[in-house]
Amino acid sequence: MANTTFNGSVRSENGFKQITLDAAGAATDNFTVDSSGNVSGTGTLKLTGQANIRIAVDNTTYNTGGAVTDTLTAAESGTIFNIDGTGDIVVNMPALSTGNVGLWYEFIVTTAVGAGTTVTFVLPGSAVSNFYGAISLMGGSAANPASDVAGDTLSLPNSTVVNSRVRLTCVVDDGTNSTWKAETLSSPIATIA
Repeated sequence: MANTTFNGSVRSENGFKQITLDAAGAATDNFTVDSSGNVSGTGTLKLTGQANIRIAVDNTTYNTGGAVTDTLTAAESGTIFNIDGTGDIVVNMPALSTGNVGLWYEFIVTTAVGAGTTVTFVLPGSAVSNFYGAISLMGGSAANPASDVAGDTLSLPNSTVVNSRVRLTCVVDDGTNSTWKAETLSSPIATIA
């Protein structure tokens, strides 16, 4: 097929796709812009010049002042979530899937975790997944960070102070078992069990 050159904007109401065809003529999408402007691709993205990329910040899901139980989605990867620790918060990680590798989420405590409450991050399945944690005590001693690699529940205990942070990244997921890297900085220190 010949190349086409346009002079002016190319517009579409239903998105754009760059594809390859196999020997049987079946198409594989390599790069897609959907009708909402979301971009996905299988190749390498190279930018020249200046990019204006902003990280999504969610100030509502876990910032209600009450108890919340929620399951994260792959679409929320790369989001920073603000946490109001007034009520018990349970953050369930996405269901086991090979597509989870590389997903990451960040959390920051904006209202201290109350007396008698906790914030917990729970991996899917029962005893099939583990957090690999580098756990640091804010204002702690030279013995920090501590390492913990056995457990599927990470907890910020009651009285966890404002500005405590958690970053979780999926590094292995074969659809049956998963491993998530956990980096925490908090006071008191977070736990993995």
